[in-house]
Amino acid sequence: MILFVFEGNEREPRLYRTLERLYFPRENDNIICSFGNNIYDLYNELLAYGEGGDIVSLMRERLADAGDATLDGIRSSDISEIFLFFDYDFQNSQLSLEEINRRVREMLTWFDDETGNGKLYINYPMIESIRYTRELPDADYINYVVSREECKDFKHMARDFSAYNSLDHLLFKDGEVPTKEKYIKVKDNWSYLKQMNVAKAHWLITGENSLPVNKSMVNQLSIFDGQVSHFVTPKSMVAILNSFPIFIYEYMK
Repeated sequence: MILFVFEGNEREPRLYRTLERLYFPRENDNIICSFGNNIYDLYNELLAYGEGGDIVSLMRERLADAGDATLDGIRSSDISEIFLFFDYDFQNSQLSLEEINRRVREMLTWFDDETGNGKLYINYPMIESIRYTRELPDADYINYVVSREECKDFKHMARDFSAYNSLDHLLFKDGEVPTKEKYIKVKDNWSYLKQMNVAKAHWLITGENSLPVNKSMVNQLSIFDGQVSHFVTPKSMVAILNSFPIFIYEYMK
C-alpha cells in the first residue's frame, strides 16, 4: 500500500489520478490525501508532533479532525511507501529566505526514503509549473526561470505563458474512457515533460542538459542545492521545475 500526500486538494490529485492510469497497475491500492497547507506549516506540525511522530499518524489525526475517514484504521506499518508533493513557494513573506531554505533542506533530509519516513518532492516554484511550457516538447524549457517577486502571480503567469488553454493535454477526466488517440497523446506529453524536467534537474546539478547516467544523480536534495546555489541565493530566482515528471522517472523501473 502506497500513501501519497499532496499539498493541495484539487490540482495535485487530478494529475495523480491520470498518472495512476498511465503508470500504475490496475490492482494497486494506493491512498491519496491532501495536507491542505504549505510545506512550512507541515514543518511546524511535525515539530509540534514531537519525536516518534510520523506522517501517517499526523495525517490520520489531521484528516479525522476534518471529518475525513481516508486513513481511519490505517497504521504506519500498513504503508510500504510514502511520497509527499509540496511547493517551494519561496515568495512566502512570513519567513526570511534563509529560514525558508533551512526548513526545506531539513524536510528534504528527513523525507529522503519512501520506505522510511517518506520521500518528499518539491515543485519550483509551485504545482502550476506543470503548465509553464510552450507546445510540447519544448526545447526552451531549460531556460525558464522566475523571480521571487514574480512568484506572487505565478499561477496567472503559467496560464498566460502556456501553449495550452487548460490541462486537458495532461489529464483524463474522472470516469473518462479516452480514445486510443487521446491516451497516446496524453502519455506522449508526460513523456516529454519527464525528459524536459529530468534533463533540467540534471543540468542544475551537473551543468549537463541531458538525462543522467543513473537515476540517483537526480535526487531532490541535490536539485534543491542546485537551485539555491545557482538561482535562489545569487539572483532571488528559481529554475521552473515540476516534481511529477521527475517522480515518474525515478519510480518507474
